[in-house]
This record gives sequence, structure tokens and C-alpha cells, in this order.
Amino acid sequence: MDKWFFYLCRQYLDKYLHKRVRKIAYFVSLLSFWSPDTRGQKVRFEDVTAKAEISFTYNFGDYTYENILESSGSGVTIFDYDNDGWMDIYLLNGTYLDGISDAEGKVFKDTRNELYRNNGDGTFSELAQPAGIDDRHWSMAAGAFDYDGDGDADIYLLNYGPNIFYRNNGDGTFTDITEETGLSGPEKLNGFEKWSVGVAFWDIDEDKLTDVMVGNFLAFDPSYVSPTMPDMMPHPSEYKGQASLFYRQHRDGTFREITGSLGFYYPESMCMGLTVYDYDHDGDLDLFQGNDHQKNFLFRNDGNLEFEEVAVRSGIAVNDQGQVTGSMHGTVGDVDGDGLIDLLVTDLKYGALYRNLGNGLYEDITRKSGIARHFNGKGQWAAMLFDYDNDGDLDIFTANGTAEELRLQLPLLLENDGRGNFRNAGPEAGPYFRKVRSGRGAAVVDYDNNGWMDIIVSHIDLEATPALLKNRGSGNNWLGISLTGAHGPASAVSALVKVKTKDKTQVLVNQPANTYLSWNDPRMHVGLGNRDSIDELEITWPQGEKEVYTNIKANRYISIVQGQGIK
Repeated sequence: MDKWFFYLCRQYLDKYLHKRVRKIAYFVSLLSFWSPDTRGQKVRFEDVTAKAEISFTYNFGDYTYENILESSGSGVTIFDYDNDGWMDIYLLNGTYLDGISDAEGKVFKDTRNELYRNNGDGTFSELAQPAGIDDRHWSMAAGAFDYDGDGDADIYLLNYGPNIFYRNNGDGTFTDITEETGLSGPEKLNGFEKWSVGVAFWDIDEDKLTDVMVGNFLAFDPSYVSPTMPDMMPHPSEYKGQASLFYRQHRDGTFREITGSLGFYYPESMCMGLTVYDYDHDGDLDLFQGNDHQKNFLFRNDGNLEFEEVAVRSGIAVNDQGQVTGSMHGTVGDVDGDGLIDLLVTDLKYGALYRNLGNGLYEDITRKSGIARHFNGKGQWAAMLFDYDNDGDLDIFTANGTAEELRLQLPLLLENDGRGNFRNAGPEAGPYFRKVRSGRGAAVVDYDNNGWMDIIVSHIDLEATPALLKNRGSGNNWLGISLTGAHGPASAVSALVKVKTKDKTQVLVNQPANTYLSWNDPRMHVGLGNRDSIDELEITWPQGEKEVYTNIKANRYISIVQGQGIK
């Protein structure tokens, strides 16, 4: 604070205020002028990975970091696989691959994915093998979804190589039904091994069956050496792409690929993430596809299974400099409290935060919001919009690390001021945010059911351990909401929820597949600040029907099945 400004303030106080009042005012003025911003400082994150008995170690097939497969990492999937009310964690792994990994990496051959069952006491038990989902391929992502509407979450595992579809048997085990469903995917795309990185589920034709969009990345040629930088891994733009594929479900439980007929077929695209939501608020679901070093796609649903790609005209194809970047997954949420769903797309430069203008158009507010200066140079991968301090607005977490070289970076926790402006709250939130790592997949989860959103991050650095970060909270109130549509979970994807209290309205979208390679806690989470109840909760289901509930007490989880009320 300028000393002359402070001097003038003292002169004013000396002249006009009573001596005792002057002393109080003087002290207050010191606090207001020089005390640091204390918003969010009560919230701390503690790394409880060891305490929770999570012993997972990630590997990328060998000991050297030298190709794009090794640099891309793997994800984290959160779901309650045994329906006991506690969220479980599925951690995906790389493995040794002949012709790709160095010979020394054979010690990592047949490395498996690991499933950590939540014991409900702060610890987890690893049960992937007895559960039947200890896959030994190079796994990228896993979508957890009740595709057959029988009440438990199934797993669609997306691999470099054949994909695997596991049906949940309802007894803590899974059965591989890939062959009978037809969801393995082609062996090759564009001449090379199929490389799947993500999946989106929704009922595209409203026939009460769950359909599937699989995001595929690029045609990885392990023998290719870049002529411009032979000592480094080739840039993604030096490879061919691979088309993402759409599968429509039939009454007999099988799926048929119909990508071309929908307008989704782009054989040279390089998908990094898929997000389903109603971007233009016209009552049907659209699809955003984040692409690596290509323009992003936004497929607008025009009805009758017809889609048009409109990313350029909507303003979300490129960043605010007109550049294509290493875009990751599109994360959706209302960042500025205006009731419209905005879009955060992390990338390897400084990201893009697109503000929804409500007319099918977006405004790039990456710099205006303050995130560009925080993101710049760190290389963002998984990102979440979530309310870490339960104050009623969406904050940002990003897992960071550079791509072409294994250079470690600080993770970021950005606090929202409620109007879509962000500051870095990480350094005060705990030691994890002050240590450089190389993160890739990440998810938010309330693993202890206390209403405070925790974080789990998968790392590809040579430390190779994940981090489960327990949110220690700050006393604010909250509400958790699970939605099931009239025709199963697929008919609740992208449902819009308005939460109204006396002085605030929040708008949220039901979309758990909301980050790079990873699936968040499927329950919607609402921070309420000091409000201990909700006056009105309004749900707009994807088909347009609305339901309204009133006078809901805070600090608990509720379930709502369309047409059946709160449970």
C-alpha cells in the first residue's frame, strides 16, 4: 500500500473520529490494506494414499520416456461397483509391448489394472483379479455405466488394442461380454493398431437403449522417427488420425457401428475426449470432441439422427489466438453463475475457457478469467470444474506435465470468486500443490461420504504413485444428488438441475464423464455455503420434462428417479 495514501487516511481519522473509535478504525484499516486474501484458506488437502492402502504403481512399459503412447498416460474411474454406497476406484495401467517398449521393460509385461474397493472406513482393498477386471492390455480409460438398466454399473474399457466390455454380475464380479456385444472395435484404424481414449454414453435415438460413442486418438507408428527432431518423440501432427466410432444398441443387446450416417465420421481426427451436453439449450443432446492439434468438433443435434459440425461458427474450434492446440477433454459447468453451461478445454499451451452466451455462441474468456496466466507453460491434462470449498461456485483442478519430455510441473487448484475469475489457491491448500509431478488422469470423488470433494490423480512420472487427496473441509453446507431417468441412467445424461436458495441459484449438468481419460464421482455435488437447506430443486430431464422439489435439507445424499420422487 502506498505510504502517502495511508498517511492521508491517518490524517482523516485523527481529525474526525473520537480517539477510541480512531484506534479501532486504524486497526481495521491495517487489516483491510495489508492482510492477504483469505478466501478458501480453511480448506486443506491431505495426501492419504498410503493411509488409504492404495499401493498402485503406474508404468509405461519400460524405464524410458520416448514415445507418444508413453506420454499419454492412463485414467481413473470412480464408481460404486458393488452398490454398497461407497465410491470405489479403478486405476488403469500401461504395460510392456513388444516392438514398442525397450527390452528392459519386460519386467512390466502383463501389468494389470487395479480395482480398489472402498471399505467405508477410509481404507481400500485391491480386488481387480477376483472381480474379473484385471485387464493386461495398455488401458487408457474406462466408462462406468449401467448400460442394461439392471441397477449396477458395467465397465467399458478403452485400450490401445482391443476394447473390453464387462457386464456387472451384481455380486462383486464382472463377465467379459465384448464378443457378444460387438464392442471390441476394429483391430486397426488408418493402418495401425486402434487406440481408444474415451467413451460417451447416451440414448441418441430415445429408444430407451444406451448407445456408445468411442473416441479414438491417432495411428501410432512405433518405427517412425521425426526428420525434424530425431532425438525427441514425434509431434502428434506427424501421425495420421483415427476415426471416432459410434455404436447404436439393438434390442438384443448387440451394438452396430453407424458413425457415417450420423455425420461423425472423420478418419483423420485425433480425439482426446468426448462430452455430451445440450450446448444450445434446444432440448436435445449435442457432442463436443476435443482434438489434438486439430480444430475441435461440436456436433449440433438437429433431430432425426442428423448432426452438423458447428465448432467454428460457435467459437470453440480453436483458442483465443486462432490456434489449434493439444486439446484434451471438454469439462462443462456454469463458471460465472449466469445459469448457462460453459466449457473448459485444457490443452498443452494455456487452455481455453469458453463462456456460453446463450445463443449457441461462446466467448473465449481464458485471459479475462485469469486462468491463462496460471495454465501457461504447465501442460494441462485432466481438469475438473468442482466446488472444492462448498461456497456455491465452481473451482478448477488440473493435473499438469509436459508432453514431449518428462518435465514435472506443479498441479493447480484455482479458486473461483463467484463471477468466473480465478486465483491460484494451491500453495495454501497443502503440500501436494507445492510439489512438481507429471499428472495425466484425475477425478474428483467424495470417497468418505462427508460432502467434501476429494481428488485422485494418476501420475506417469518415475515416482509413479497416484495421489488420493482428502479434502479437510471448511464447514460449509452441501447436497449430493444421484439422478436416474425414467428409462435408466442413459435418460438422465446431461439433465439440468437448478438449485435455488434464498439468495442464490445454481445450475448444474449431470455428466460424470467430464475429464481427460477419467470419470468423476457420478453423484452431482452442490456447495451451499452457509445455507442449510434448498428452497427449490428443479430438474429438466433430457427429454424436456421438468420436476420440482422443495424444502430439501442440506448435508446429505439424495437419489431421484424420474417420476418417483426423492429417496
